[in-house]
Amino acid sequence: MAGCGLLGLALPAGAADMRVVQRDFTFSEKELRVKVGDTVTFVNADPVPHNVYSLSKGLEFEIRSQLPGKADAVPFPRPGTAEIRFAIHPKMKMLVHVGQ
Repeated sequence: MAGCGLLGLALPAGAADMRVVQRDFTFSEKELRVKVGDTVTFVNADPVPHNVYSLSKGLEFEIRSQLPGKADAVPFPRPGTAEIRFAIHPKMKMLVHVGQ
């Protein structure tokens, strides 16, 4: 999977942007509820690069080699639940529930 495949989608007016910080090899949220069209910005507050991704059907994305201090916004354009993972550390995971 190359880049964030969902980033090219247009978002509805009034879409919210939530922030999730990656620090000490954990996500700041274990679960997050968002509405269709909202974005989640993943912020790398660790001193090493991260690889954040979801293989959840319809909500797939991948942020490759996110450098320390970098923030990447990922839109969630359809309902469902995305299991967010980190490629190297399997304990590092969270759920994003996308509703209407």
